[in-house]
Amino acid sequence: MNFNSGKLYRIPLHYHIIFWLTYFLFNTFRWGSYFNDYLYSFKTNLLGFPIHMTLCYLNILIFMPYLVYRKKYILYIISVLAAIFMMVIVKFNLTYLLITHEVWPEGPETIDKLTLNYTIDMMMGELYVMTFVTAIKITLDFLKEQKRVTDLERSQLETELLFLKSQISPHFFFNTLNNIYSLSVEKSNKTPKIVLKLSELMRYMLYETKSKRQTLENEILCIQNYLDLERIRNDDRLEVNMSISGDIHDKEISPIILLTFIENAFKHGVNKNTGKVVININFKIKGDFLHFTISNPTPEITQHKENFNKSSGIGIENVKKRLELGYNKNDYKLSFKNKKDIFVVKLVIKVS
Repeated sequence: MNFNSGKLYRIPLHYHIIFWLTYFLFNTFRWGSYFNDYLYSFKTNLLGFPIHMTLCYLNILIFMPYLVYRKKYILYIISVLAAIFMMVIVKFNLTYLLITHEVWPEGPETIDKLTLNYTIDMMMGELYVMTFVTAIKITLDFLKEQKRVTDLERSQLETELLFLKSQISPHFFFNTLNNIYSLSVEKSNKTPKIVLKLSELMRYMLYETKSKRQTLENEILCIQNYLDLERIRNDDRLEVNMSISGDIHDKEISPIILLTFIENAFKHGVNKNTGKVVININFKIKGDFLHFTISNPTPEITQHKENFNKSSGIGIENVKKRLELGYNKNDYKLSFKNKKDIFVVKLVIKVS
């Protein structure tokens, strides 16, 4: 924790005024009732409080930043005791000259000259005030630092989530653009439809994924646009079976979570296989949870199969991280199965 020497650590001035004024009035009435002499209490506090304040701010603004936080502990102790001793001498002499010759009526006996008992007692009192004020200062610094760390963590979290959201493969867009180019050369009637689908998908990913949650309806619409593009790209060799059951209205989910699983299924299940490929996707709403399942064939090409067995892909690792960052542990359950050359992803996630 760092002190801003030269500043009252950005605590507004009126807070200092309110604190010292409240403390002054409390002390005045406390000792006034003890002596049954409020005027005397007022005078002694009027003299003593500038000394309290001098010692407290001397400790907060100079001794602690330049000695404690530089680990000069012995010099700090000597400096504090010396400052308190000097102020006690000043307090005694000012009390004697300006208020009364009978100093220390609250002590065992009044005195008219500086004594060891008076010095020790006054030093302990000043040390108590310094400790009290310093404790408040350290507490405020701690709370401010905690808020700064929390804000920084939140900012880093948001940055990381935005980065993870952007991890859908650029190869998909490049491949789709290549398909558009080929179809435009052939003057195919499919070209306008593909351009429209691609623009809708890109608009969603650029503008609709910035918020923490997106409606499940919009997320499914984005997935449908993605699937439409993949159907056009892969022609008749691709069969996509998608089913939706339950009420998807008024449900929200972290954006691009589901799309990443679907992209992963095409990356490993379609692009690394030959012949007809079947992708099964199921959305089922049960209460506050979405039960999402997607299955795809594992890669049939040997080197792809080995790589697939080692890792389910960077995309899925990103999703795991996003789930950890964006959801409580009890709000989702992610599982994978690889059986009979079929890879299955199951995600149960809270969407209320």
